[in-house]
Amino acid sequence: MLISVCGINWGDEGKGKMVDMLSEHADIVCRYQGGNNAGHTVINERGKFVLNLLPSGILRENVINVLGAGMVIDIKHLTEEVGRLREKGVVITPENLKISDRAVITMPYHVLMDCLEEERLADKKFGSTRRGIAPVYADKYMKKAFRMGELLDFERMKARIEDIVTWKNLTVEKGYGHAPITTSEVIEYFERYGLPLKDYICDTGLLLHEANAAGKEILFEAQLGALRDIDYGIYPYTSSSSTIAAYAPIGAGVPNLKLDKSVGVMKAYSTCVGEGPFTAEYFGEKAEALRAAGGEYGAATGRPRRVGPFDVVASSYGIRCQGADEVVLTKLDILSIYEEIEVCTAYELDGKVIHEFPYPDALDRCKPIFERVKGWHTDISHCRKKEELPKEALDYVRYIEEACKCKISYVAVGAERDAVVKLR
Repeated sequence: MLISVCGINWGDEGKGKMVDMLSEHADIVCRYQGGNNAGHTVINERGKFVLNLLPSGILRENVINVLGAGMVIDIKHLTEEVGRLREKGVVITPENLKISDRAVITMPYHVLMDCLEEERLADKKFGSTRRGIAPVYADKYMKKAFRMGELLDFERMKARIEDIVTWKNLTVEKGYGHAPITTSEVIEYFERYGLPLKDYICDTGLLLHEANAAGKEILFEAQLGALRDIDYGIYPYTSSSSTIAAYAPIGAGVPNLKLDKSVGVMKAYSTCVGEGPFTAEYFGEKAEALRAAGGEYGAATGRPRRVGPFDVVASSYGIRCQGADEVVLTKLDILSIYEEIEVCTAYELDGKVIHEFPYPDALDRCKPIFERVKGWHTDISHCRKKEELPKEALDYVRYIEEACKCKISYVAVGAERDAVVKLR
């Protein structure tokens, strides 16, 4: 069975928690796009773990974890992330971590270029995480990137390095006026961080194909959400990869396979990290109260998240983009601070009420239309069964279900692994 766990909104919905929970019954967990520009936070009996590149299944024994072909991998960051987990007692070996030979390597010069471009843009910047993601995907599609599989024949790889360094310096040195990259530093980088990973690199497409044929359960773990997708998100304030569930088999390395289920994850309210239009955004004290209650700071960057009420327009669009068969609603417990809860049910665009998410360029002209629903104003973080939730909390969940026309199968009421209520 092939199941995708994907984000419905702008990212940071709590996918890591849900993958951690669902991976109890999975054989393989696979990341299929993106790099270390976002974080998945998992809290279990061993503590708090922030994962940037590694799939959330790495915290489960007997689960094989795959970094798929559609990913861009910062090998230095991966080495350090593996080291931090091992210090906490997590076992990581070539038996439970597999890296696609087709995945692209994020280089230090990609990070440098990301930073230089954001500085050049100044107040027009896109809000990049400065992790080199856009530059490395650009190089991938210009066919001037290095792939993990090249490390298996390093002498042949070396022959490409000088040509790529010369080409890259046309931008780094002659474009941005920065000190040039050198061939020797690139070779040294691969020797230090790339070659030690050789035993982890394999044809993950074949591995996944054979696992599916054997009836194994495979979870595909997305990064970010539908509204950050390169094609369907709030372009250009998006990521540089496809965050869509339908891309999962392609990015994983098994384009011949089809998903059996798409599980969408969204918060009980809205959050957004970085730049770009965010129609339902709260400001001032209203925003700070919700941000503080939810601990809304980026797992990868620590940046304060922009916050607002649940957005029906954006979420309905995200559910459609992700083809979600069911949805998990996270952080329901945070809304316990309210006696009345606002929900953004529509937008006003140039004096007209709209219910469909518009072309991104129109979002700056959109104004939110709010409705209020009754809150429960009591702590629900201890609830583990549906009947333990207050009537008003269940009414809120049903309200969201009906507004978005998608069933909600679970609600999360805390950060801990077991802080989940199954509704169906």
